[in-house]
Amino acid sequence: MDTVDNNPAGIPTEEANYDSSQIQVLEGLEAVRKRPGMYIGSTGPRGLHHLVYEIVDNSIDEALAGYCSMIEVDLLPGEIIKVSDNGRGIPVGTQSQTGLPAVTVVFTILHAGGKFGGSGYKVSGGLHGVGASVVNALSEWLEVEVCDGEHRYYQRFERGKECAPLAITGDTDQKGTQVAFRADPEIFEEVLYDYDTLLRRLREQAFLNAGVYIVLRDQRGTETVEEHLHYEGGIRSFVEHIHQQKGVESLHDEVIYLAAREGDNTAEVALQYNDSYTELLLSFANNIHTTDGGAHEVGFKAALTRVINDYARRYNILKDNDENLKGEDVREGLTAIISVKLTDAQFEGQTKAKLGNTAARTLVDTLVYDKLTTYFEENPTVARTIIEKSLGASRAREAARRAREVARR
Repeated sequence: MDTVDNNPAGIPTEEANYDSSQIQVLEGLEAVRKRPGMYIGSTGPRGLHHLVYEIVDNSIDEALAGYCSMIEVDLLPGEIIKVSDNGRGIPVGTQSQTGLPAVTVVFTILHAGGKFGGSGYKVSGGLHGVGASVVNALSEWLEVEVCDGEHRYYQRFERGKECAPLAITGDTDQKGTQVAFRADPEIFEEVLYDYDTLLRRLREQAFLNAGVYIVLRDQRGTETVEEHLHYEGGIRSFVEHIHQQKGVESLHDEVIYLAAREGDNTAEVALQYNDSYTELLLSFANNIHTTDGGAHEVGFKAALTRVINDYARRYNILKDNDENLKGEDVREGLTAIISVKLTDAQFEGQTKAKLGNTAARTLVDTLVYDKLTTYFEENPTVARTIIEKSLGASRAREAARRAREVARR
């Protein structure tokens, strides 16, 4: 006779021992090594490259503060990353709460940094004080060198732990920080950096910070591959570069550039229409690429649709009985870059894919509506070209909708 399995899920029949002894407290950077995905998104290629971005973003923040003009990123044999800048250098003095040198604190303690509202940085992409310490925790080893204009300091860490105290290795009149590290193969699926992925990210940073000079070198092969990135035109040059890469024709000669400031918060938008049928909208907050958009994108889209509909109504291009153009219509063939720099940027999660500040929506919405309206009034030929493109998209969308209905019937 067959027996019935009364425990198909395989649940232990003896009472599991779940008491206070089962509750674990992970000390220091142990939590990062245990759950790296929470801090860098994944342990695949995306997370691996995110380590580089975290260190570079610290140098970019120095540039934003006006203290850094040169950033160098080297890919060395053995998949070692070295990032150098000529900023002020991470402070080396004793941090009062811990009694440790500030540079040691930055690399070994989570939520330690100079971006929590002190006078060090008004605007920064590093908001949570975890970037440098997370990179250290997930590296087989990491070495930091700091020059403060008098001395050169050096410290080495292995898997997040310091090997020896911070030490002076010489005298120098230079200032800056150099960080070298090797991602831990025990953590990552594969430690292999893609040059083009890093180049794309660093080029974005050069566009977003007009005037900053960034050098990327790949020294892993027999010959060094080197790229110098420097764009005085800022995000206007970014739009031109995208159109050149895509091989599309612009519908109007100049890139439309709009900018506004509200206290210490700034917003800038560059946009240009082309003869393609796709939209490309890239948004950034404090130089971080917000891949999932957020408040600044919402503000841009709403204002753009409103400006174009209002202009079309005012000049009778849209008649009284015509429907308003939709967002997808007015963004067909559009390339736009939105960049906001906020004193208190609020992102969703450590990977910062989406911006949450409602103030950013208002800032961008007001900027685009007011200044694009003025631009259209001063450049009616460009305005009509854009509206004709939008009307064509609207007619095509309506025709497609009718064709679907006929096919269904």
